[in-house]
Amino acid sequence: MATTSSSSEAATAAVLEKILAELSELKTRNQVLESKLDHIQGASIISSPIINAQAGFAPGRRESSGLQPIPSHSLSFSPTDTPLLNTASLGLPSLPEGGVRGSSTAGATSAAGHPLNDGNPAAPHLPPTASSTPFNKSPELVGQAGGAVPVAIPLGGSNRSGFTLVTDPQSGSAQQLSTSAGSVSSVTAGSGNVPSTSTLGGKYSSRIILASHPGQTGIRPLPLRWGGGSQDPRERGPVVASRHPNSIRIRNAVGAYGGSYSIYRALSIAMGQLDPNHRPDYTNTEPPFEVSPNPSWFDPTKIVSLDPFGHLAPQLFKKELDEGVDVRPTIAMTKAHIKMPEIDAAIKAGNLPIDGKIVVRSERLPGMSADEDPGCEITVSKAAVEPVWYLPGVAQRLGVTEAGLRRALFEETGGSCPELLTRHDINVFLPPISGLTAYIFGNPKFVSDESKEVTVRVHDECNGSDVFGSDICTCRPYLLFGLIEAIKTAQRGGSGVVIYFRKEGRALGEVIKYLVYNARKRGTDSASMYFKRTENIAGVKDMRFQALMPDILHWLGIKRIDNMISMSDMKHDAIVNSGIPIVKRYEIPEELIPSAYSFAFA
Repeated sequence: MATTSSSSEAATAAVLEKILAELSELKTRNQVLESKLDHIQGASIISSPIINAQAGFAPGRRESSGLQPIPSHSLSFSPTDTPLLNTASLGLPSLPEGGVRGSSTAGATSAAGHPLNDGNPAAPHLPPTASSTPFNKSPELVGQAGGAVPVAIPLGGSNRSGFTLVTDPQSGSAQQLSTSAGSVSSVTAGSGNVPSTSTLGGKYSSRIILASHPGQTGIRPLPLRWGGGSQDPRERGPVVASRHPNSIRIRNAVGAYGGSYSIYRALSIAMGQLDPNHRPDYTNTEPPFEVSPNPSWFDPTKIVSLDPFGHLAPQLFKKELDEGVDVRPTIAMTKAHIKMPEIDAAIKAGNLPIDGKIVVRSERLPGMSADEDPGCEITVSKAAVEPVWYLPGVAQRLGVTEAGLRRALFEETGGSCPELLTRHDINVFLPPISGLTAYIFGNPKFVSDESKEVTVRVHDECNGSDVFGSDICTCRPYLLFGLIEAIKTAQRGGSGVVIYFRKEGRALGEVIKYLVYNARKRGTDSASMYFKRTENIAGVKDMRFQALMPDILHWLGIKRIDNMISMSDMKHDAIVNSGIPIVKRYEIPEELIPSAYSFAFA
């Protein structure tokens, strides 16, 4: 019995040793393949509709790893930590040496034993063995006459989200090789239901590069420790949202720079007016005044909706820029003058003195008569801020789960950012919305000085009133009241701040806003009915959700607000709950309310 037991153990050990050896060999081969993919363009890639074969993937070429070559038009990728596998592992027919030209897949079966084409003689051909387009040449646009346009189609029946493209060079149709039961589905390019892809004359990579899942080959996001406690911003790391070739595999933020303006950037690139790989020259763009770091910059609970180092990105992360990483500022600061007719009227009425420093006389313009008063203008320091959201902090601030927040953002942006759901290793999101502008009157350093008086007006955009003077609301009068009070505070030796958020129509948008206006004009025009009509149309009274609003105040270093020019409880509570006390609140004087306006809100 002992001899039998010993023999059995030896046999088991031999089998295990063989399995381990095979696993080790497979791991080595996969590592070789991963390394080669990194040298091409890395990450998850969908084969180009332009180039039939590229270095390392030409049909018929044998790699040192010993794996089957992957055809350039049937390249599959794994979005998880599983490396790219050969065609046989996906249940696809293996290519013979030299590839297959013009041959049918009739009779081939998937891994599950299902026919790939049910014997259909019209089954797709595999790609040719060579490409007529050199690797280093700029390919022509897709979709031209006679050009085959492969389409990215998820692999059915696989627990790994992937794509397999096979293009018929004769018919120009793209086929899906499915690993599930059923036959090959096909669609013809140009039929109206097939999106074509293009490199825009070589401006984009010849391969569509995806980075939709963590653990993909070549995906290594730069470390980003939001509010990590370190006082060194370099230890926190830069925010990288670019798909620039040198940045796409290390980007650590979902979304795109520029907020809503990223769409116009895309149009400019599509029209050939902008090179997508243009690198900005940040020479002489440094801020002309200083906003000093304060403890809130390093507290992940105080600032969650903007990058506190966004204005210093080109200087702080010069090393990354020099290495080719596309790091962009999300805050810009400048000095300017403000000129508004109501300010001139306040000066003429004696409500605002000319001090020659904050309130200055305007220069006489060419063509003005000698007896014409050029008026006055206000000196101001201002900062434009694009939103950069730290999702765990935003979720906590709103009182929701991060998972629920990510899902809602994904769904309500039309699914345009799937990384919100798949890249839980990335916590930063640059939403496609506009941000804010901070206007500072007086010495910017006084904003954070607790010994100085500070006046603040937080204003949400109202284009019709703020710009065009509509009298259906009190928005422009309230804005002007806040501006003048901020200027007066600066003249008294303190600091005045006006924050202008792009939240048109209570963040419901101008279309909803005008629909409510129409309902007001045709019904009872009262405050109670206004909010009710808004809710009837939009489903909610207000979508500004002021919980994120105080971040800009913490960024500026404001520790106390002496004068708050607003009677909004939502704004007041959000600021106070964030840790900034408010001493006094002021509502707009009745004489400033337009006569056509029947009720006011702040």
